[in-house]
Amino acid sequence: MASTLADRLQAIPAASNRDDEAARATLDRLWARGRDFLGSEVAIMGGAMSWVSERHLVSAISNAGGFGVIACGAMSPALLEAEIAATQALTTRPFGVNLITMHPQLDALIGVCLQAGVGHIVLAGGIPPGSAVRAVKDGGAKLIAFAPALVLAKRLARSGADALVIEGSEAGGHIGPVSLTVLAQEILPHVRDLPVFVAGGLGRGDAILGMLEMGASGAQLGTRFAAASESIAHANFKAAFVRASARDALPSVQLDARFPVIPVRGLANEGGRRFLAHQAETLRRFQEGALTREAAQLEIEHFWAGALRRAVIDGDVETGSVMAGQSVGMVSAIRPVAEIIAELVDQAVAALTRRVQPS
Repeated sequence: MASTLADRLQAIPAASNRDDEAARATLDRLWARGRDFLGSEVAIMGGAMSWVSERHLVSAISNAGGFGVIACGAMSPALLEAEIAATQALTTRPFGVNLITMHPQLDALIGVCLQAGVGHIVLAGGIPPGSAVRAVKDGGAKLIAFAPALVLAKRLARSGADALVIEGSEAGGHIGPVSLTVLAQEILPHVRDLPVFVAGGLGRGDAILGMLEMGASGAQLGTRFAAASESIAHANFKAAFVRASARDALPSVQLDARFPVIPVRGLANEGGRRFLAHQAETLRRFQEGALTREAAQLEIEHFWAGALRRAVIDGDVETGSVMAGQSVGMVSAIRPVAEIIAELVDQAVAALTRRVQPS
């Protein structure tokens, strides 16, 4: 007997629930490798942001089912030890520590992480030295490294990395020259032996889903979390994120090839305009013989000293360095980390559900 209209309408919620459950199962399968590697409920890592990725934000991400990462930056071993202990006091879930390979006390910092029982160490800012790789591996931790190109991804895999992050130029802070869209196409089809996490410009769950279907094991997000309720960033810093659009997040500009400027993406402000004027004035003094090339380079490099802390901690968003990725345009409000992660998951599930529902 043909079903009545009432019967069909009554069946819709049940069918919708089944579709939702199937979509969530599919998502779990797509990022299972990343979840298993991190030991988290969802394969979403927090990007390591200096002054921002500390105990409060890191523990909030891990407690919400993601994987928080402490940004060691320029910390001394003693400061890092204290930060790890403070984070462990706020969460019993796994989290990692990001170390800069150029840090003069890198070996000691690795030792601090191992002694504290940190299970995942991220080595960033360059190709990890062999001694650091061996120390992490011998200490029983998992090593995560950044791969800006396919040839380096393969090299890092051979040298002992347990997972990779590929970060596109859409990201905030220090960036490379290639977008995530291109890096994903270049690397994901050819690196299958270890988990690869994607980063740069990601702000929605359906975008993460697309990367998972290309072969990624998970995603790393920074900008969305920088303005979270649990972030210790100054209210002015967070408000700047809420106001900004994607086109406001621009890379720093280099005026003269003889004086290289490491590209950093942040919100355009008075500080960026002053930096251009400072470069021009420094270049003029160099050309007049008032500065050696080395002295001129140092003057350019030192311009931003302390500028990130001024923005994040002091709230000086006019002359400080407001590092932000292009996904800043998707930061519409200051929200708890758990809500952000739940929204990302729901967006991915909704995208999967739409595929099986009639239009």
